[in-house]
Amino acid sequence: MNEHEPVLYQEILFYLQPIAGGKYIDGTVGAGGHTQGLIELSEPTGRVLGLDRDAEAISYCRRRLEAAGGRVTLVQANYADMSQIALENDFREVNGILLDLGLSSRQLEAANRGFSFQREGPLDMRFDTTKGNTAAELLNDLDEASLAEILWRYGEVPQSRRVARAIVAARPISTTRQLASVCENSVALRQRRGARRIHPATRVFQALRIAVNDELASLERVLPDAVDLLRPGGRLAVISFHSLEDRMVKRFIRDQSRECNCPPDMPICTCGTVPNLKKVTRKVVRPSDEEVQSNPRSRSARLRVAEKV
Repeated sequence: MNEHEPVLYQEILFYLQPIAGGKYIDGTVGAGGHTQGLIELSEPTGRVLGLDRDAEAISYCRRRLEAAGGRVTLVQANYADMSQIALENDFREVNGILLDLGLSSRQLEAANRGFSFQREGPLDMRFDTTKGNTAAELLNDLDEASLAEILWRYGEVPQSRRVARAIVAARPISTTRQLASVCENSVALRQRRGARRIHPATRVFQALRIAVNDELASLERVLPDAVDLLRPGGRLAVISFHSLEDRMVKRFIRDQSRECNCPPDMPICTCGTVPNLKKVTRKVVRPSDEEVQSNPRSRSARLRVAEKV
């Protein structure tokens, strides 16, 4: 298995500006690449709290970051619970918070996790394999209308009703390649020959993963809590990988950065709104051509950064 290559690694370190003695939270520690960079640049006394729902990721990072000793605190948890966990571990008034919302290479390459249709394995897709329904259970239990709604809402799957109908007709479905085959056979040939040539299963797998892990609800919950945990001048950095997440982050930062919420026809501001954030990145930051070439999985990454006022 290839070593995990953190997406937008240099950009994250540039925008979070780690300092000696600083406190940082990595809400999606993954394989620990970003966390390691934060630890190294905040020497000798900087600390990082790393969260991940995936027990295997936490176990891997404990080994990888062992040399950092007590400067790294790792907790298996949903980042939606960041506020409580941060307070329990004395991470108040932190200098920076990172959310990398993508899957790690380790997760994608583990056939038994079911995240990738390029590897045959059970349709699990849970970040925490001890909780909740698997993707297979979702696929085989939902009615056609509910399944189509998930495919459209979370994956913006073209012809979502047709795909849902094909899935229901092919049930029971239990493996990744079985589902990928159903998706491919259900989509019109002209669509499969689209400009980007995205495999018909790509968005279906995305939608199921989001639904299984309730990812958008977790993101909506953590964003305001993250702002509360930051000290003035502290920064929030979020890396998203699809438009649903990116729109949520963009809208949140925009709303928290507003200096006035008065109706447009008001001649002067009377609302007294005080912004909580200011934008650091005016436009979305994307990986360089060099990074995409060395790590093709980074091509859809989008970074937005804001600073607490």
